[in-house]
Amino acid sequence: MTFNDHDPNPSCLDRSNQSPLSDTLFETEPGFSRRKFLGMTAASLLMAKSLSASAAAEARNGIPYRPLGRTGEKVSLVGLGGYHLARQSDPAESIRIIRTGLDEGINFLDNCWDYNNGESEIRMGKALRDGYRQKAFLMTKIDGRTKTAATAQLNESLRRLQTDRIDLLQFHEVIRDSDPDRVFATGGGMEAVLEAKKAGKVRFIGFTGHKSPDIHLKMLATASKHDFKFDAVQMPLNVMDAHFNSFEKRVLLVLTENGIGVLGMKPMGDHFILESKTVTPIECLHYSMNLPTSVVITGCDSMPILQQALQAVRSFQPMDSSQVNALLAKTSKAAEAGQFELYKTSHQFDGTYANPQWLG
Repeated sequence: MTFNDHDPNPSCLDRSNQSPLSDTLFETEPGFSRRKFLGMTAASLLMAKSLSASAAAEARNGIPYRPLGRTGEKVSLVGLGGYHLARQSDPAESIRIIRTGLDEGINFLDNCWDYNNGESEIRMGKALRDGYRQKAFLMTKIDGRTKTAATAQLNESLRRLQTDRIDLLQFHEVIRDSDPDRVFATGGGMEAVLEAKKAGKVRFIGFTGHKSPDIHLKMLATASKHDFKFDAVQMPLNVMDAHFNSFEKRVLLVLTENGIGVLGMKPMGDHFILESKTVTPIECLHYSMNLPTSVVITGCDSMPILQQALQAVRSFQPMDSSQVNALLAKTSKAAEAGQFELYKTSHQFDGTYANPQWLG
């Protein structure tokens, strides 16, 4: 079996095409009624079917493409995760994986300033030479919460990736309740990113996190208070998230209703969900693709894992509610306490917890 997956100054904020998000969307109560969840699930399925129908009309080499929220960009339904690329011991093989993915029709590339001490970005930068940059929608992330740290990390990422433009730059690991206020504070990271966007170094802005739906909602609400709307948001969306402290239940429709691109990550919870012996890798990927995600990001540290991702995306067909419920029934017991979602329940996935200096 193969598997894998990882008080502000309002004058500095970009108000173009922004509208405050509805306050009613930012409900933070811990309980959801069964009726409410079923309604949200039905809406998600309808949205996903609509996306799949439009994607069927636009596919590249058998890979469906979906809109990235309101950006006007189309991205491949599966994306290459950057962390795992440098877990491959041979740099040349990492380059081969990236270029093969791009040649096969994948265009979404994920990375981060801190992945493998920068090696993930260095290898991706080499892979994007010789005309490959034009094939890619390039995303990377920064940890800096201050303007100084964010600026330094962005410039280093541009150098490593050997590009003058990041298509989507995201604030990484928004996992602390204090993160939203720090990002939007005077002298905070958002000032640096908006200046970079104005300078043409960044096209779109997003954020990522894997800890709590409440923190995602706070980040969105904080942005709304400053008349800013993110272009994309990245979060875990998988067969176990649906049962435990769920981003799918709490955040997904907030994003889709506001035209924010949905980046699904950890479809297999790194490898831990597969260790539950409840679902297969293809089932994991198909579940995440069945949601109204713009792209499902999966780690590929070998050619067999890349081929698995290609097989999954090319064979994907929208699932109906009975198929979805059957998958969720298989994982419900194992998912109860979050033991296979360690990114929510431990610090094992928290790079900025182990390295707080990255935050600035």
